[in-house]
Amino acid sequence: MCNFGFCNLSLIPVRAKESHSSEMVNQLLFGETFEILETLNEFVLIRGTLDNYEGFISRKQFLPLTKDEYEMLMSKDKLFPVNPISTITETNSGNTIKILHGSSLRGFEDGRLVIASQSFFTTDPMKSPDTVLDTEMLVQSALQFLNAPYLWGGRSLFGIDCSGLTQIVYNIHGIGLQRDSRCQAQQGETIHLLSEALSGDLAFFDDDEGNITHVGIIINNRKIVHASGMVRIDDLDHHGIFNQELKKYTHKLRLIKRMLGL
Repeated sequence: MCNFGFCNLSLIPVRAKESHSSEMVNQLLFGETFEILETLNEFVLIRGTLDNYEGFISRKQFLPLTKDEYEMLMSKDKLFPVNPISTITETNSGNTIKILHGSSLRGFEDGRLVIASQSFFTTDPMKSPDTVLDTEMLVQSALQFLNAPYLWGGRSLFGIDCSGLTQIVYNIHGIGLQRDSRCQAQQGETIHLLSEALSGDLAFFDDDEGNITHVGIIINNRKIVHASGMVRIDDLDHHGIFNQELKKYTHKLRLIKRMLGL
């Protein structure tokens, strides 16, 4: 019985309800896996392996896996594409798939993966997550998303939201973050002063009711890269994010977290 699934497309939308017109709340990138919780006509309710995030995806947009196939895949090392966009060929059909930065290539050996009824091959380079987190490399990964448009629920170069950016960047470097900023804010070690912040730390911002609504990656204790309209670099101080173009603060700083050791 196939109670699990594998994203075998470039990306697929995860929706709040079982409808193509429902709000997109997340995306799965190629290689990401999930548990199938319920089947509802043309949709399945899933729980993502990376972050336990739940939502609905189309039954036409994934590769079903048995428990044994899923566990086999989970036992393999995770790899990530080096290039911002790579190409993988599904060898049975000859179809090519564009693989986006941050996609999971778990189970690929010598450029090949055989899983369930499909077989994949690529000659594009891959890399393993860092064994020791290099915060400067983490920041460089974040900067590869510069100018990507903001997209609610997005997790790719072609559209990404603030917590999608932080999750993808940290995942590339071997650290798993939750999907939403309010959940990410509960992870890691609190840094009490901005002057003590290091490159790669996460800064969280709240609204007038005190709810965490935004997150970004500190470049140093004076700059931040974050998704707001697009992925951009803005000034940061103890008040929050200052947008030089608008000449005003756009986000109010709530707390800083260090995610080393997760």
